[in-house]
Amino acid sequence: MNLIGGYKTINPLSRTTKYRLQRRHFKALHANLSAMPAKINKVVIPAAGLGTRFLPATKAQPKEMLPLVDKPAIQYVVEEAVGAGLTDILIITGRGKRSIEDHFDRSFELEYYLEKSGKAEDLAEVRSIAQLGEIHYLRQGEPLGLGHAVLAAKRHVNSKPFAVMLADDIMDEGSKTLNEMLSVFSKYGRSVVALMEVAQSEISSYGAVGVNPISENLYSIRSVVEKPAPEEAPSCFAIMGRYIFTPEIFDSLEKLTPGKNGEIQLTDAIGSLLERQEVIGYVLNTRRYDVGNKADYLRATIEIALKREDLGDAMRKILKQIYHEETFFDPQVSSLDAAGALNERYTEKGIKQKNPQ
Repeated sequence: MNLIGGYKTINPLSRTTKYRLQRRHFKALHANLSAMPAKINKVVIPAAGLGTRFLPATKAQPKEMLPLVDKPAIQYVVEEAVGAGLTDILIITGRGKRSIEDHFDRSFELEYYLEKSGKAEDLAEVRSIAQLGEIHYLRQGEPLGLGHAVLAAKRHVNSKPFAVMLADDIMDEGSKTLNEMLSVFSKYGRSVVALMEVAQSEISSYGAVGVNPISENLYSIRSVVEKPAPEEAPSCFAIMGRYIFTPEIFDSLEKLTPGKNGEIQLTDAIGSLLERQEVIGYVLNTRRYDVGNKADYLRATIEIALKREDLGDAMRKILKQIYHEETFFDPQVSSLDAAGALNERYTEKGIKQKNPQ
């Protein structure tokens, strides 16, 4: 400190002092950044199941490759992931799943044919599939359950938060489910699980959760039960096939002992994780199809076709015809009603048929 004209002046900061202040500032900044949830770009898609519910169709091809109109089910899931910014994709496969890898790879022979045939739109569509993201594959040695498949991804995930998407669960096109779940994770820094309220009679087909409300569609999960009897379910909220996990889920998976059928259940790991940190439930606000279920698979195919500009009108006409035929031949429907349905059908064709009196 100096005296100049009777005033006190402060010496400029020394180089050492400046360095210390800068270092302190960067340490504080690093601490703040470390406290923020990491940005997620990794997703794990388990696809090693045997697909026994769709035999014999799945005897020689993966159930994930069964088409919904003209795209395999797993492509819808990958497109949803990429649309949410999850471009580092690990697909857990098993024996007989090579066609999944082939589908997301280049097909030079097909591309050459399409180019020579002048089918530019088809060529662009085929090429875009191989550019959906950075896709990796890991074979699950034994089919030991969903939890085991997720655990197999530990090395690839590399201690970072990540998403899990089940290929059986298809969300309505344009759904922002993943984006919204990622926003919840960004806000709370906790694992997030997709939930849907189901009928009590159906809860035994799912993992059920007990919850405490946070906001309109967010809940703090307090307990998890795998496929409970309806009267023993903690609520009618069921776990659906979308998850955001902190890396601590791997500690829970590693400590589990195999349960029924020697499988490691992901729901059991979520229950174990609850002992150490909060897990948040996000209630879906979109249509979801379980394409591992035959009836829902058919429904998904029909509804996707109905929404297509190139198929919607034709599909509606077909469904109308089927409805009229079923009504006419249904023994529970009176002959008068059946004749009325048939009359409507013929009227569409320009042929008038009188109803019986």
